[in-house]
Amino acid sequence: MQLNADFSKRAAVHGGNIEWVKSPMPGVDRRMLDRLGEEVARATTIVRYAPGSKFSPHVHTGGEEFLVLDGVFQDEHGDFPAGSYIRNPPESSHTPGSGPGCVIMVKLWQFDLSDRTHVRIDTNKMRALPDNSRPGVSVTPLFHDDREDVRMETWEPGSEVELEVPHGIEVFVVDGSFVENGETFQSQSWLRLPCGDTLRASTGKDGCTVWIKADHLKETPKPPAA
Repeated sequence: MQLNADFSKRAAVHGGNIEWVKSPMPGVDRRMLDRLGEEVARATTIVRYAPGSKFSPHVHTGGEEFLVLDGVFQDEHGDFPAGSYIRNPPESSHTPGSGPGCVIMVKLWQFDLSDRTHVRIDTNKMRALPDNSRPGVSVTPLFHDDREDVRMETWEPGSEVELEVPHGIEVFVVDGSFVENGETFQSQSWLRLPCGDTLRASTGKDGCTVWIKADHLKETPKPPAA
């Protein structure tokens, strides 16, 4: 399957407006944002766990990262409430599920295969720091290496946000809304801009909280070899 697979072009999906699609696991549904591959895929997806649902134990050969949007995600490593950011690197394993149910935004097969860094962050316990170069913007760093930069940003009401993206960017709306290129992005909306583009966004009266991954499209993504 190929979905928003041309990384040289702008891509946008309003996840809150599309239907849930059943996954192979009962009780687990998906909203696909981009995808290269079949069940083993380089993918960005919104996933909903019904209360009491879970996956069988499995290994993430290509790694996974996710942000908990609602409810509580659970595995043998702990309980992760909304606002938790998790990176499970390649060759890590777990048994994911949720007693109360949850919704997450998850990215698969987008790691350096030599990466072995685990990250477990509760963003609710972190304070966003003002970005002095961009008025109205505060930043909560989540992960950074020579391949990518991952962070949460809070854009204050009435802000004009401009950011050059020489190596691409993805923006996922957690709360609030913004307008870009005449298009309104609300909760669960996702925007990807290609290398060399510029993000120009404006917020309304409620401002916006977004999850951002940047500088990760230096090389054209490919589907997993597996």
